[in-house]
Amino acid sequence: MIKRFISYYKPHKKLFAADMLCAFLLAACDLFYPEITRSMLNDYIPNGNLRLLVILAGVLLGIYLLKLGLNYFVQYYGHVMGVRMQAEMRRDVFNHLQKLPLSYFDSNKTGTIMSRIINDLMDVSELAHHGPEDLFLSVVMLVGAFIMMGRICMPLTLIIFAFIPVLVFFAAKQRRKMSDAFTQSRKEVGEINASLENSVSGIRVSKAYNSRKEENRRFEEGNERLVGARAKAYKAMATFHGGTTFITDFLMMLMYLAGGLFCYYGKINIADFTAFVLYINVFTSPIRRLIGFIEQYQNGMTGFSRFCEIIDSPVEAEKESAIELRDVKGRIEFDGVSFSYGEGGEVLKDLSFTVEAGKTLALVGPSGGGKTTICHLIPRFYRVKEGEVRLDGHNVEDISLSSLRDNIGIVAQDVFLFNSTIYENIAYGKPDATPEEVYEAARNANIHDYVMGLEKGYDTVVGERGVKLSGGQKQRISIARAFLKNPPVMILDEATSALDNATEYLIQQSLDRLCMGRTTLVVAHRLTTVKNADEILVITDEGIAERGRHEELIAKGGVYAELWRGYGESR
Repeated sequence: MIKRFISYYKPHKKLFAADMLCAFLLAACDLFYPEITRSMLNDYIPNGNLRLLVILAGVLLGIYLLKLGLNYFVQYYGHVMGVRMQAEMRRDVFNHLQKLPLSYFDSNKTGTIMSRIINDLMDVSELAHHGPEDLFLSVVMLVGAFIMMGRICMPLTLIIFAFIPVLVFFAAKQRRKMSDAFTQSRKEVGEINASLENSVSGIRVSKAYNSRKEENRRFEEGNERLVGARAKAYKAMATFHGGTTFITDFLMMLMYLAGGLFCYYGKINIADFTAFVLYINVFTSPIRRLIGFIEQYQNGMTGFSRFCEIIDSPVEAEKESAIELRDVKGRIEFDGVSFSYGEGGEVLKDLSFTVEAGKTLALVGPSGGGKTTICHLIPRFYRVKEGEVRLDGHNVEDISLSSLRDNIGIVAQDVFLFNSTIYENIAYGKPDATPEEVYEAARNANIHDYVMGLEKGYDTVVGERGVKLSGGQKQRISIARAFLKNPPVMILDEATSALDNATEYLIQQSLDRLCMGRTTLVVAHRLTTVKNADEILVITDEGIAERGRHEELIAKGGVYAELWRGYGESR
């Protein structure tokens, strides 16, 4: 873990070396003061050497100016280095998130992931800057203090330094308690972030059902758990700080007692004892730094370990020999496909069918039959348990993910729009598209005239998840995005089920235009949208119950005919 953490310093090794050099010079400056005091008391003042006293004052002023520059460099560039490392970690984890399978996001809350990327990495950044610096300064000052104090009185020095193992033992014993407490605290921070994200996203539902009290109750439960976790963390921290402070205070008392006895028996003079007292302050300063470092280390490494949990999560598998598709026709085959989500029961079992290139296949049937799952297996959002899904004769497992998904367009019922402009949301289907290509895609989706009627036109910001637009407008932007992508395979997953009849009619026109000449899979509950499909599969939890064209299935008088009658009555 530590080796992995250190690897993030490599791009900044020059800045890191400069930071450590400045820290070393700062430590040297602090070690210089007691020696100056000793010389003044032993020589300059008793001998009336005013000239050297003035020179010494000038030297001290120079040291103070040097410290001013050193402190500026350490505080500014040291923090900049930490922030840059944090940015690299955040970039790495974000890039990794893009490669994770959907199953990861099915089992991890959005707010928890955000907490790891933002909150945890803030503490990692602080450790990246202050950790090595504090540790290095502490070692330099402890070694320097031991040498300088030993020059004055080695027996007294050995008595003082003998207590360092006691302090180290106590700190090591408390470290695990602090680690466990901080880990639990971070988990609760992630949970409350997830709860907040969920509540804010669902605020309209909350208001519609007047569920303010219930939302407050849920939030308060998470809030109390966080308070409890933080209290345990602070208890461990208080025990650590209280114990280490007592040990250092006891050390000071011991020094005064032993030093006083050494003075009394003539082992050292008053000037040496004064310098020794000043060196004790130099000695206790790195001890306090080490104490702060241990706390910061626990905080930062807990955050780093949670960062590594995401980084180490397995990405979507892709073969080294994966092929790049060329001139895709769009023939889709399911051959003995079985699939289940995690430990749940099988959603699909030994499913086989073929969609010829350029044809339209409709999937209908009761909820829970696996229609949407079928759509998810084609772009390999999930991997099949048994069997094969093939595109143009190639197993999708043998096709590179980028090549596979570049050739598939999806328009779903739950349209997701980014909180940016209409233009950017459409252009998401083809980032390098020209403005004219974007406008043409909008025309094909029957949304161009509406957009041009807006005050800011294509520069209109749609709001989070497209909240400023109606369902039909969002859907048409989604269709325009698919038009711009222009893929040979199109998947329509209940693309019109949430719309009113008038809006459905307009959007269906856009969809018919979109699907022309492409291989198309249509999932629909509104059976009027699939009447003209080249083939209809009736999917139930038992698999394919019926297959054929609309007229054939009606004539059979089976499941589809019953669904058709029920749909007609509901209208």
